[in-house]
Amino acid sequence: MSTRAFHKICALEDIPQNTGVCALVDGQQIAIFRTGPKDLHAVSNHDPFSKANVLSRGIVGTKGDTPKVASPIYKQQFDLTTGQCLDDPEVRIPTFAVREQDGAVFVCSQEGQ
Repeated sequence: MSTRAFHKICALEDIPQNTGVCALVDGQQIAIFRTGPKDLHAVSNHDPFSKANVLSRGIVGTKGDTPKVASPIYKQQFDLTTGQCLDDPEVRIPTFAVREQDGAVFVCSQEGQ
């Protein structure tokens, strides 16, 4: 059984609420979003529609109670919890486990919550 390794990314205070940052972890770009005082979400930074690594610069908000990010290029919206595209049910982006510990943000490079 393998254990999931978490990587320290930055201080929680380095991510203003309702914004995202990008981190290169084990060769992949991961977008990390802060949607509340300690509410964090991590998804692939790769936008499957534009084929660009831009989701960390997307527009953060909610659809109902669902935290989401809209791509800054074509504006498709993705659920930050599941990675599901809210505009196209056939598309989903990878999600990653993320946590705050002692004021620092940690993310796992293995896909899945």
